[in-house]
Amino acid sequence: MNKTNSLWFNLISWGITLLLVLAAGVFAFWWMQNPPVVAAAPFPAVVEATGENPQAAAVPAGNLISVLSLPAIERNLTLKTIVPERPRYAVSRHTVSRGDSVFAIAKESSIKPDTLLWANYDVLNDSPDSIRPGQELNIPPTDGILYQWKDADTLEKVATEYKAKVEDILNWPGNNVDLTSPKFTTGQLVMIPGGSREYKQWLIPTIARGKSGTASVAGLSCGGGPVGNGAFIFPTANRFVSGNDYYGGHLAIDLAAGEGAPVYAADAGVVTRADSGYNNGYGNVVMIDHGNGFVTLYAHLSQINVSVCQGVGTGTVIGAAGNTGNSFGAHLHFEVRQNGGFINPWNVLGQ
Repeated sequence: MNKTNSLWFNLISWGITLLLVLAAGVFAFWWMQNPPVVAAAPFPAVVEATGENPQAAAVPAGNLISVLSLPAIERNLTLKTIVPERPRYAVSRHTVSRGDSVFAIAKESSIKPDTLLWANYDVLNDSPDSIRPGQELNIPPTDGILYQWKDADTLEKVATEYKAKVEDILNWPGNNVDLTSPKFTTGQLVMIPGGSREYKQWLIPTIARGKSGTASVAGLSCGGGPVGNGAFIFPTANRFVSGNDYYGGHLAIDLAAGEGAPVYAADAGVVTRADSGYNNGYGNVVMIDHGNGFVTLYAHLSQINVSVCQGVGTGTVIGAAGNTGNSFGAHLHFEVRQNGGFINPWNVLGQ
């Protein structure tokens, strides 16, 4: 092949290639401007919208529709923005303000009231009624005993004393124990998870009724009086707790009652205590023996309207609510005892 023929062959080949490229580009441009239409399955002549399928609409049979116009499944987007609460391992402090109670502070801190009392014996002396505005309280991070380590202490000794496990003390993250050489320094605050101890609190002697039908307290004997039936009414007109509820460190309920509000006998019986100045934190107190194994106690009264050995009926006004004794604000401290033991008043009070 001579040079002239070779040149023409190359020109023709390049020309054909260029035409093919241009044709492909034109077809692609046309395809983008005219998307394909999808043939939908035939619909009934008329489809009525119903409550169960509100997206259904009347569509003529045999029409062609785009896939973009078909009903879609709606989904609501929910963002999870709640940050998980981190465990608390350090002891915090709380300044008591008016209206606070051991029960309320403990509930807010997610610990038991007993734990709060045990951690503040030097301030509250195991008495929840000792709380006062301005006091600084330790708030333990978990239930148990907040203990200040002493010089002669050992892990085994402390765990035994407070009915806890050595491994629980060692493994509590807030104690920061080096497990290769576990030891605590004198004066260090150590958390004893799950630990407990006995309370050191004031009590009024329990009343006992003899076979002759007399009630006695502190050597005083009273003749027989009305016998209750155990169907207690609320001793005040208010059924709301104003401070501490019933728990291990407070074997009573504090009922909301303003200064001077009347306090009623919860059941019939004989008064076995009605005095003031008794050195136990109760202030003015009335006790009633109901002659059926039950004894009720009404404390912090501003006024006493009955006397010892007096018989009273259900609903008799025995005094007025107040703030005497070891009390934080006017209220009624109400106890129920059965056969010498404390019971939860909510279990016997009428609804």
